[in-house]
Amino acid sequence: MRIAVLSDIHGNLHALEAVLADVKMHAPDVTVNLGDILSGPLRPAETADLLLALDLPTVAGNHERQLLTLPAERMNKSDAFTWARLSEPHRAWLRGLPAERVLDGGVLLCHGAPGGDDLCYLLEDLGPDHFRPARPAQVAERLAGVEQGLVLCGHTHLPRMVRLPTGQLVVNPGSVGLPAYDDDRPWPHVVETGSPHARYAVLDRGPAGWSVTFRAVAYDWDRAAAEARAAGRHDWAEALATGTLTPPASQPA
Repeated sequence: MRIAVLSDIHGNLHALEAVLADVKMHAPDVTVNLGDILSGPLRPAETADLLLALDLPTVAGNHERQLLTLPAERMNKSDAFTWARLSEPHRAWLRGLPAERVLDGGVLLCHGAPGGDDLCYLLEDLGPDHFRPARPAQVAERLAGVEQGLVLCGHTHLPRMVRLPTGQLVVNPGSVGLPAYDDDRPWPHVVETGSPHARYAVLDRGPAGWSVTFRAVAYDWDRAAAEARAAGRHDWAEALATGTLTPPASQPA
């Protein structure tokens, strides 16, 4: 079985189109989408149209929840930009997305962590004075009660995999659409991949278990950065063009 894993597209249509072309060359049995799909100062409606046509197995992320539950005056800039450009069919699609889902073969899809915690940094250890990869024992504790052998998560935009003492494998494919961002919850921090490439993962199940290939796809990131700049989001423009971010940025993603 071969799975292509996409996450955190954030309305970056140019990156998504390049990733889907790359996915096609790998001929997966299924392509999945782990949420945070549209929010950002780019092309949310066009991104939604493309994904609606593909009908991929998809879960909601924290930005889908925010779009559907927060009043406009409480939305951050990325969500407010997106909400104003979505049609009712787009919004209905978002309303129908589950927080998690299970594929045949023991594969669990979630955004942050199982149980609906869409803000969890499942594979990272974030504190007031540190941001580092989580130890397998920490991840196992967060996944207590999860029976599936493969857990696919997103949210942090960082390509990473951890094998747990239980034998379970947890994989974050990285972000298709946004290679760096800042946040102030629960403590101020900056997340960077260090290059502007669009990222996803290809997983193959063989006799010995799952093999994971992280893909970094070139696309016209200068065009995406120019669109962000035209929308007044210079923080996004820097992140898209470089994969880095000068703290503090003006607005969390």
